[in-house]
Amino acid sequence: MDGFWVFGYGSLIWRPGFAYAEREIALLTGYHRSFCMRSIHYRGTAEAPGLVLALDPEAGATCQGVAYRVAEPEAEAALAYLRARELVSDAYRETRAAVTLASGAEVEAVCYVMDTAHDQYAGRLPLEDQAEIICRAHGSAGPNHEYLSNTVASLEGLGISDPDLHRLRDLVEARRGG
Repeated sequence: MDGFWVFGYGSLIWRPGFAYAEREIALLTGYHRSFCMRSIHYRGTAEAPGLVLALDPEAGATCQGVAYRVAEPEAEAALAYLRARELVSDAYRETRAAVTLASGAEVEAVCYVMDTAHDQYAGRLPLEDQAEIICRAHGSAGPNHEYLSNTVASLEGLGISDPDLHRLRDLVEARRGG
């Protein structure tokens, strides 16, 4: 297998989990970052689902994240890891899409996008409803609010602005008492 690019927009930014040769801020069009997937494995359970980020399709939308270039020697292992991690419940679809790197180059990247027909699709919940779920949910990877906090902190560290995530973090922190 030749090397490839992969686009990260949530936990892949702060915990990629695979070896990569390059990392660059990138822009994906046609999707927006959204807490629209019910998490029944990592940040919630089947009985009490949490919420995790997904790429939700929307005409004209954009999502700024990170593109990783995986070199050929690590490609097979990295793709196997990503599939085991991201396709655990088949709520994501693995696709390839054009992303524009901060350097201006356009590359094709593996992306994990929400299957809006899947029963884990939560749709576009109001931020207050998202905050309530994120405050109480806990799964095998830990509390749901940590996932949100880590993502916002990582985006801030990269200079990426996502006003909805900032508002959501503020709502969650207020509900949790600061």
